Amino acid sequence: MKYGEKVIKEFDVEKDLEIWPNKYDRNYLIKMTLPEFSSLCPRSGYPDYATIHLEYTPNQWVVELKAIKLYINSFRDKHISHEDAANEIYEVLDKALKPKYMKIVADYNPRGNVHTIVEIDSSKLI
Repeated sequence: MKYGEKVIKEFDVEKDLEIWPNKYDRNYLIKMTLPEFSSLCPRSGYPDYATIHLEYTPNQWVVELKAIKLYINSFRDKHISHEDAANEIYEVLDKALKPKYMKIVADYNPRGNVHTIVEIDSSKLI
């Protein structure tokens, strides 16, 4: 196993998702695009590909960029539905960062004539 494969396979979100203190009191928006998301369909095992769009207004914490990359890459061999993947990412980041605002958009590549977009926006949650 190559070193990158090993790091991704052994990534533990509880201990390896590195977060840093937010040094600023002002509100500002952090936007990330993660265009190489992949996971496996829980039913067929076929690969699913998506672009994950993440934006959040930090409160006390920000996520370290390499840590978010490794976390997203850790889905590569995971059998998970589109909805479950988007919700897991949202829940993990919400729990770790406790942001003032967060939005996740998982825009999946079409497969079998179906294009799926899963959006979770904290300003629209009841």
